[in-house]
Amino acid sequence: MGRRFDRKGHNNKLALEDFAQLSNATRNTKYNSSMEQIVSIIDEFCTFPILEKIKLFRRILFNFLIGNEDMHLKNFSLITRNRKVELSPAYDLLNTTIALPNLIEEIALPIGGKKNKINHHDVIDYLGKERMKIPSKKIEEEIERIFSCYLEWEKLIEISFLSETMKEKYNILVQDRKKRIFG
Repeated sequence: MGRRFDRKGHNNKLALEDFAQLSNATRNTKYNSSMEQIVSIIDEFCTFPILEKIKLFRRILFNFLIGNEDMHLKNFSLITRNRKVELSPAYDLLNTTIALPNLIEEIALPIGGKKNKINHHDVIDYLGKERMKIPSKKIEEEIERIFSCYLEWEKLIEISFLSETMKEKYNILVQDRKKRIFG
């Protein structure tokens, strides 16, 4: 459980809307969208869209690598602070792939129409560079940022309360996805 990020003090609520609300989706239709739609919402509503798209890119990389296939519209939100509209802090960051048997999709919202066999081209070239318009240098910085945390991930998995079998599955999944995205 984390601290509430949609409050400032005891009685001051901050404006917070998830992407389902922003795209007129319901709980039942929260999977009927795409990562491209999320990018469009950021372009439309955020004060500094390119900064928020970089944050989104980082989250997409992280969630794909750790096996969080459940990042649907209700797991992304915009928050307004000091008249600035931006992505809210991340939430629901967990590996659903090893926890839920029989998953048939790698991601909840497609990238370029794909929910499976996601690779470097899909995430880096198409989504990051082409669709989000993130400069190559910034993408390289984000990749380096992820790599710099990778050894820590391995340590955290090792000291977690997961069974040895689950730890092994988790490490194999992260290794496979890392190889597919970064080579």
